[in-house]
Amino acid sequence: MKMASERGVVIFTLNSCCMCHTVTRLFTDLGVNALVHELDHDPKGKEMERALLKLLGKGPPVPAVFIGGKLVGGTNKVMSLHLGGELVPMIRNAGALWL
Repeated sequence: MKMASERGVVIFTLNSCCMCHTVTRLFTDLGVNALVHELDHDPKGKEMERALLKLLGKGPPVPAVFIGGKLVGGTNKVMSLHLGGELVPMIRNAGALWL
């Protein structure tokens, strides 16, 4: 949880995950400088992956997106929020988007 609060938007990914790339790219395209933790490049990656799976409750543990230190969810949740026009306001409220 400490790592999830390091910046307004934090994304936990795996380098080999195409959906992780898609979610990370979405935030980049929105102008967000998200902190991306690639679990497969971290010595404690497997441990963090298990912790994320417990937090998410189901589905793949990555991508896991935190906005303002709070777990938002994975790909489906992020895309639903974006399509519903709710993602950008959340990012702004977390101070991660200035436009």
